Amino acid sequence: MTTTPTTTPTAPLPPDPPGRTTRLAGMLPTDPLLLRLSRFTLLNAFGRGLFFPVSVLYFTRVIGLSATSVGVGLTVAGLFGIAAGVPAGRASDRWGRRPVLTGLWIGCGGALAAYTAVGSYAAFLATAICYAALCQASMGVRNALYADVLPAGARVEGRAHLRMVTNVGMGVGGAFGALALQIDSRAGYTALILVDALTFVGSAVLVHRLPGGAGRRAAADAPTGSRWRAVRDLPFLAVTFLNAVLALQYSLLEVGLPLWIVQNTEAPRWSAALVMVLNCVLVALLQVRATRGVEDLPGAVRAMRRSGLLLALSCAVFACTAGLSPLWAVAVLVVGAVVQVLAEVLSAAGGWTVGYGLADSRAQGVYQGVFNSGQAAATMAAPALVTATAIEHGTTGWAVLGVLFVGAGLGVGPAVRWARRDAEWRGE
Repeated sequence: MTTTPTTTPTAPLPPDPPGRTTRLAGMLPTDPLLLRLSRFTLLNAFGRGLFFPVSVLYFTRVIGLSATSVGVGLTVAGLFGIAAGVPAGRASDRWGRRPVLTGLWIGCGGALAAYTAVGSYAAFLATAICYAALCQASMGVRNALYADVLPAGARVEGRAHLRMVTNVGMGVGGAFGALALQIDSRAGYTALILVDALTFVGSAVLVHRLPGGAGRRAAADAPTGSRWRAVRDLPFLAVTFLNAVLALQYSLLEVGLPLWIVQNTEAPRWSAALVMVLNCVLVALLQVRATRGVEDLPGAVRAMRRSGLLLALSCAVFACTAGLSPLWAVAVLVVGAVVQVLAEVLSAAGGWTVGYGLADSRAQGVYQGVFNSGQAAATMAAPALVTATAIEHGTTGWAVLGVLFVGAGLGVGPAVRWARRDAEWRGE
C-alpha cells in the first residue's frame, strides 16, 4: 500500500514589500529574488558556453576517440538524459527543488571533472551518460524552481529575462572556449573543463542559498494519483509534442543551416557564424519584449501559432539562397535569420506559458520533467530530420519542414483546449 509521506507545512514566500515590483525594468530585474536567479543562471550558462565549442575536439584530439564513436556515445548518453527528467522532477516534488537541484549540479560538476581522467571508450561512455542524465534532469527541476519562486503574473517575463542572461553567459563563455580552441593543447582543454565544473558547483551553492521557502513543493501532500499524472496526461503530452516540433528550429539553426550554407549556397562559410551571432544578439534584445501579451493561455496559443507560420516563412527564405551570388546569399540569409528569431522568441514565450499553465501545481516537478524531456528528444532527433529533408532534398525538404512547423503551430490551440477541458472534468 502506498502512503503519503508526512511533511512539515512550509511557509509561503513573503509578499513583496510596498513599492517593490516583480516586473522588469530594462535589462535588470527589480526583484531581488529574480536577481539571485540571474546570478546562478549567468554562472551556469558561462560554464556551458566554455565547454560547448571544445567538447568534441577534446574527445577526439586529446582522448583519441574517433568522431563516429563520440557521436554514438553522445547519442546514447542523450537517451539517458531524456529518461532522467521525470524521476528527477518527482524527487523535487517530494524533497524540494533546492536540495535536488543543488545535488544534481554538484553531480554535473563531478562528471565534468571526470572527463579529464578518461582514458578509454568505456570510461568516456560511462562519464557521458552520467553527465547527460544529471544535466538534463537538472533542467526540469530548475524550471519547476522558477514556477515556485516567480509569481504567476511575472513568471513568463522572468523566464524571458533569464533566457536573455543565458544567451549572454553562453556567448561570453563561448568566446573563452574559442581561445582554448586556438591554443589547442591538452592543458588548455583540461583547464577549461575544470573551470566549467567549478561553475556548476558555484551555481549549486547559489541555489542552496536561496530563501528558505524558495523552491519548495506547492502541495507536499498531493494525492497519490497526481504525483505521476504527467506521464499519462494525454492532452499535456500532446502539447509537449507540438512544442517539441517547434523546438526543432534550434537544431535547424545550429546544424542544418551551416550544412546548407556550405553545400548548397555560394555564401562564404563565415556567414554561418554571422547568423549565430545575430541570433544571440536579437534573442537577448527581443525575448523580454516578446512576452507581452503571452502571460495567459490564449496569448500563448496565438504566439505559438504565429511562431509556426514565421518558421515556415524562414524556411522559404533560406531555400531561396540556393543559386544566389555570395553577396545576395548573405543578405537573404540575414533576412531569414531575423524571421527565425521572431519565431523563436514567440515560441519560447508561448512554451513557457503552456508548460506552466497546463501543469498540475501539485506535481510541477514531474510536469516540467516531461515538458523538458520533449524538447530534449527534439534536440536529439533534429539533426537527422533536418539532414534528411532540407540538406538532402533542397527546396522540397525546406517545404516539408515548413509544413511541419505550420502544423505544430496550428495544432497548439486545439491541444490546449483539450487540456483545459480535461482539467475542468477533473475538477481542477
